[in-house]
Amino acid sequence: MPSVVSLDDLTAMMTADEVHRYEIGPEGAMSIVPPQGYAHAIVATRIMAWLAAAGVPAERIAQAVGLRIPGRDGGVGGRIPDLVVWSKAPSDGVWLPVTGVLLVLEIISPGSEGVDTVTKRKEYAVAGIPQYWMVDQDPAQTVTMHRLDGDHYTVHATMPLAWVLNTDPAEHGLS
Repeated sequence: MPSVVSLDDLTAMMTADEVHRYEIGPEGAMSIVPPQGYAHAIVATRIMAWLAAAGVPAERIAQAVGLRIPGRDGGVGGRIPDLVVWSKAPSDGVWLPVTGVLLVLEIISPGSEGVDTVTKRKEYAVAGIPQYWMVDQDPAQTVTMHRLDGDHYTVHATMPLAWVLNTDPAEHGLS
C-alpha cells in the first residue's frame, strides 16, 4: 500500500477486488465496504424506479457510482453513494465531479451508521451537494431528507419510504 492513497489507487484496488467498494475521505481515511444485501439493493431499485416513472431521465440517475469529493483543506476524496441524481447527465468516468449533483442517497447498513450519518453528511455538505437523503433499514425504511443550509445540512423531512414513493420527485426538487 502506498503511504498516501489516491483515487487512481482506489480504482486499481476495486479492479483487483470486485467484491468490495473502496472509498476515501478528503482527509485520507480509507473505508472498505462489503457487498450490500438484497434488502439494500431493493430499496435503491425502488427509488430509481420511482424517479424514472416520474420522468427523470435514466442517464441522470445512477447507483453506486464514484464521486470526487473535495474537502475544506484542498484534499480530494472518493465516495460511492448508493444513489446519485444529477441535474443533467454527467460525463463518463470512474470518479465523477459533484458539479450538477442534486441528491446523494445512502442506505444505512449495519456497520455503516457512523460513516453515513456523520462523516459522509459532513463531506457531502462541504462539497455543496444540495440534498442528502439517508434511508434506515428499519421496518418503515425511514427516509431522512437533509437540505443544504450554508455549509451544513438541516433535516427537511423524515418519512417512511412508502410515503416518499407516493409523492412526486418534483416536490423534492428532483425533476
